[in-house]
Amino acid sequence: MLRIIGGEWRSRKVPFPNVENLRPTPDRVRETLFNWLQNITPGARCLDLFAGSGALGLEALSRGASSATFIDSSPAATHQLKDNLQALKCQNGEVIVSSALNWLESRQTDAEPRYDLVFLDPPFRKEMVSIICELLEKRNLLSDHAVIYIEAESELNQLIVPSNWQENRSKTAGQVTYRLFYRDPT
Repeated sequence: MLRIIGGEWRSRKVPFPNVENLRPTPDRVRETLFNWLQNITPGARCLDLFAGSGALGLEALSRGASSATFIDSSPAATHQLKDNLQALKCQNGEVIVSSALNWLESRQTDAEPRYDLVFLDPPFRKEMVSIICELLEKRNLLSDHAVIYIEAESELNQLIVPSNWQENRSKTAGQVTYRLFYRDPT
């Protein structure tokens, strides 16, 4: 079970399937992250790539985000996420079954909505972060002052992000290092 930490659905528990490599962002990490994002989340259009349990997007919706798009390649995870959104009576969550990479590559530059807040939590040790970050910029999917959250394995030595992203905060919890980047539109 996944517990939503704050907002409208505070303390609600929702199930998630037992899918290989599905690891919801821990409660303490989510609590810290959303303390960092408290002034950004309300009204934000969110993109939850590698959504898995949907922990980050659900937390954002609970805290007032205007919408969340959940992308995950697991049919079991996306089916449960749809059920959870329905149980929470949430109308502003969209769930798409696709790999994050395929979904991003299929986006049409300048024809897509732009996101204010992106959650990027790819499978560990697959070296996908830099490619995904580049595609977010290349496909013009980010609002001018978007905020991007990246969760990766702590031993990741080099995190390559677009030059107009500035790291604002970072923290390590066990095997996970999580970072918050602010996008500069210039």
